[in-house]
Amino acid sequence: MWGIIPAAGIGSRIQPLAFSKELLPVGSRLDNGIERPCAVSEYLVERMIHGGASKICFVISPGKSDIMEYYGASYGTASIAYVVQPQASGLCDAIFQAAPLIPADESVIVGLPDTVWFPERALAELPEGTLSFLLFPVENPQVFDAVVLDENMRVQEIQVKREDASSHWIWGAFKMPGHVLEALRQLWIARNREDEYFGTLVNAYLAQGGEAVGVKAGESYVDVGTLHGYRSAIGLLSEAAQHDTLTGARVALGWPAGRLPRELHDLNRE
Repeated sequence: MWGIIPAAGIGSRIQPLAFSKELLPVGSRLDNGIERPCAVSEYLVERMIHGGASKICFVISPGKSDIMEYYGASYGTASIAYVVQPQASGLCDAIFQAAPLIPADESVIVGLPDTVWFPERALAELPEGTLSFLLFPVENPQVFDAVVLDENMRVQEIQVKREDASSHWIWGAFKMPGHVLEALRQLWIARNREDEYFGTLVNAYLAQGGEAVGVKAGESYVDVGTLHGYRSAIGLLSEAAQHDTLTGARVALGWPAGRLPRELHDLNRE
């Protein structure tokens, strides 16, 4: 299974930074009992691995070589690949840059790298063989993509950043077979590549007879792309770390290959 991580955006809401927003230090890992910082995108990488991904593709812009330097060729059990999005042209364009890598009969997960959410194994709840959305309840659905479902959990509409959102469930990640990804790409091309948001493209897909389901397996979701979200993520992770039964508060599957723990300072000696 593949994971696609669109990471080409400039992160204007949280600038200025001296590095890509996906590498913003949020939370920590334990290294031989020593707590060390980790990048916010590591939470998504680990959750994708828990969801079954063995290959992960970062879609980056030409100026984001620091992501390549940070992650290198692997993370935990997953191999890492990179695709360049030449110009920032929206989420749909970023996702479809990676489409040539995905076989028609292989599943793919897509998630956003500047988010932190629980439970960490929620992606495993998404079914095979269809387009499915991992849903989270939020208090402010108007700033996200709210997902409207029928009584059978089929997606009826995605309300993209609408002030009058009629659902408080938003998508935080989604999964589909490779052939559905290609069908969506072809539809996007037929629509003159004008869909910037994935939700508007999915609405067109549904109008043409496509199907999608929503899975309400998410419990908490934070967008770290703003200072308020950054503070909320720190609070969420701190609260989670206090509960022994809640895993995922710290990244734990290993180090990015570009940041293997060599020649690190011993914090006890500093």
